[in-house]
Amino acid sequence: MRRRVGGAALVTVALLAAAACSDSGGGTGGTKKMSFVVANISLNFALEMANGGKYAADEAGGIDLKIVGPATTDGPQEVQMFQNTITTNRDGAVVENLAPDLFTRPYAQAVDKGIPIVALDTVPLDGSKVDLYVGNDNYELGTQLADEAIERLPANANGTIVLGVPNPGVPVLDMRAKGIKDTFAKKLPGVAVKGPFQTFSDPGQSYNAWSAQVRANRGALAFLGVGDADSYSLARLKKETGGKWLSGGFDLDAKTLEAVKDGTNFATISPEHYLKGYVAMRLLAEAVKDDKDLPKGWFYTPGLIVDSKNIDAIMERQASDDARRKGIADPAKELFASPELRPLKSAR
Repeated sequence: MRRRVGGAALVTVALLAAAACSDSGGGTGGTKKMSFVVANISLNFALEMANGGKYAADEAGGIDLKIVGPATTDGPQEVQMFQNTITTNRDGAVVENLAPDLFTRPYAQAVDKGIPIVALDTVPLDGSKVDLYVGNDNYELGTQLADEAIERLPANANGTIVLGVPNPGVPVLDMRAKGIKDTFAKKLPGVAVKGPFQTFSDPGQSYNAWSAQVRANRGALAFLGVGDADSYSLARLKKETGGKWLSGGFDLDAKTLEAVKDGTNFATISPEHYLKGYVAMRLLAEAVKDDKDLPKGWFYTPGLIVDSKNIDAIMERQASDDARRKGIADPAKELFASPELRPLKSAR
């Protein structure tokens, strides 16, 4: 798709803008220095969140935003990047990570220094002192993918579904897998769900992991993954092997959208990362600029089923950053008009 502007190009603009900022510490006067930290600066899900955050910062005005994250998923490296960036950008941080246990102490240390933190997409653990989380109901997202698969299987289907999780132990990803397994057990008890197996977030490792599963489970009815790379790894393997099984997953990588468009994957579930990044950054910006406390609790954001019925509209929305900004305008307006703050301990 020649018209599509890649996420990497979008976030590069943000990084270049951030690099132009001085490293003199917190903002002075009307300018606030903030950071947006992600688990992987190369994959679609993180780029979507980062660019959504940049939109909110641009909209708020008076914010120098520094976007950082490791090139590949690396929890310890991300912790170090977080600690480094809040020494120069001390007015607040939005943080998405895939290693919540590693962030508990660094979060608490930052909060003790008076730095407001918004946890994005991964629920902060007890002891982190972070009281605001922006994210989906990931169990619900898992049930949505399962329901979409079940609609495409016979009512009395018997056989095997193979389930993959890129980062086992990350609560939100495990919740998606649980939603899938529970839904099949309830609605298609004749289908056995194998896994979840580790399928990795790195594209190369993901492809290799899924290739092994496809070879080991040639008679499976479907292969389902709950992460970014799962979707396009499965699409590639289905084309290479001529597979007749169902394939589906998550997120809006360009390769994933093409797979839904051409019918290789039956659907993808979008956690609407761009919208989430926007929401998290806007909440932080408004609190800091108005000198007020952040809200407390789980700020719920909805996901979106993307299939043949809406793929063209979503591809058009994802074609550029301007289109994304226009595309989330109404959903963002609705979320802030009637925010749904749930208890933090109920986040899943």
